Amino acid sequence: MPVPKGYRVGVWEVREPIATGAFGSVYAARRVGDGTGLPPTAALKFLPTGTATPRRLTHLRELVEREVELYRRLRHPRLVRMYQTLTVDDPGHPDLDGATVLVLEKAEGSLSALLAATPRPASGPALLAQIAEGLAQLHDAGWVHGDLKPANVLLMADGSVRLADFNMAAELEGTHAYTPAFSTPDYTPPELLWTEIGERGRRIRPSADIWAFGVLAHLVLTGSLPLPGATPTARRDAAAAYARGVDELRLSPELPDDWREIVRACLTRTHQQRIGCAALLRRVTAAAGPARRAFRLPGPHPARHRFRRRSVAAVLVSAATALAALGYGISVWAGAGGTGGSGSGATANVTAAAYGASELRTDRGVPPAYRLLIVETAHDCDQKEVTPVLIAAMLKVESDFDPDLSDPADNEYGIARWTPSVLRWWMNEDGTPGETVPQPPFPPAESIPAMGRYLCWIAPRLHADLPGDRRVQIAAAYRRSYRTVNAAGGVPPDVRAYAGRIAHFLEEYAPPGKK
Repeated sequence: MPVPKGYRVGVWEVREPIATGAFGSVYAARRVGDGTGLPPTAALKFLPTGTATPRRLTHLRELVEREVELYRRLRHPRLVRMYQTLTVDDPGHPDLDGATVLVLEKAEGSLSALLAATPRPASGPALLAQIAEGLAQLHDAGWVHGDLKPANVLLMADGSVRLADFNMAAELEGTHAYTPAFSTPDYTPPELLWTEIGERGRRIRPSADIWAFGVLAHLVLTGSLPLPGATPTARRDAAAAYARGVDELRLSPELPDDWREIVRACLTRTHQQRIGCAALLRRVTAAAGPARRAFRLPGPHPARHRFRRRSVAAVLVSAATALAALGYGISVWAGAGGTGGSGSGATANVTAAAYGASELRTDRGVPPAYRLLIVETAHDCDQKEVTPVLIAAMLKVESDFDPDLSDPADNEYGIARWTPSVLRWWMNEDGTPGETVPQPPFPPAESIPAMGRYLCWIAPRLHADLPGDRRVQIAAAYRRSYRTVNAAGGVPPDVRAYAGRIAHFLEEYAPPGKK
């Protein structure tokens, strides 16, 4: 659902998009009206319950009711919090009129984005301990999550973890619950891969969440999935062979011994053999040890123009994942034969690794952690030449995507090679210069949008009759100034090698048919 920046819903003003998919869209928002007990920022989940077809509308309402019911009844520290439910009343915007809006706790990032940036985070055991606590809280309350995976684990600013996306969650009726026939194959236990779908949906047990936790734990601690195969279909077949006893479970040798036993207890051939949630929590807590609550995301900067030196991983988490697709229940329908699924009922979350694939090649080395930031930065500019491909090509040539680049000889720093005195003029969203000259290092979340603002300012100032690729000229002006490019009648001789590299990566990163 496209929602314009600045759109008002209740006391909330829509800001940048967070995630989008077949069921709706999530946007960051800030509170601009009186709201007793409401936080200053939130995540707004828009669901098109006023404009869908009758069949789709019935399904959407079921998903909304399922999620809202859980939020209203359960308040636990490891489950993402819902503050309000709103309905859009705006006949002037028919695409939005009647939409249901869930006002949710806003996260700093997701485990999915963290793993894209740092496949094996050092804080893995602490993260897993908090995830296990969330599962225990959910199961103790009589609910099954139904779609536990990295995209549905949110990371908060204070270092705490929240489980999210309760579209597929269901309340137990004895030993089972009934959920819609959607799931992510890599996190689905073998007994549910070909289960019969009844009128009420698919029967599911809490043990399905335990299997998903085992897969997730293996991924967090080793950087790989526990079942072999290059595609979800191949891994699904491997799960079936394992469940039938045809093949053995071969866990990564990099998995620590205590966690190896935990993962094995989760990934049993049958649900009857699987460890219970209470026992799982005890074993995970013991394996994580005193560090189980040690996970922390870097806090906000004390001022916009002051920066603290942080590791590459920390920069990627705090900067890139702040814009990465979060687990608020937004998924893309993959369908039979889809690239992200394995037949009917498969879903694939919109993540930083896949976002913007229609505008930027995702298989040519652009780091997943920066893709959404690059695409959204380009979208913020009204100059058609300032594209995601141009920004990605420039970041490659400027720094090879190194967020910690430091070149004191030229006084240039960070992923966009900013000179501090120049960055001062482009670092603020409202177009005002910083109060003082910023000091490096410069995080990507500051550097990349500032680059976009500068390029957007440069583009209309270049002469319209300059020969050659205008995108290359914009890049050359970033290096030298638009006045120099205009005076030279094109790319100046001293930056032609630079311009040649830009031209190469413009070709490399452009999607097929858009070169």
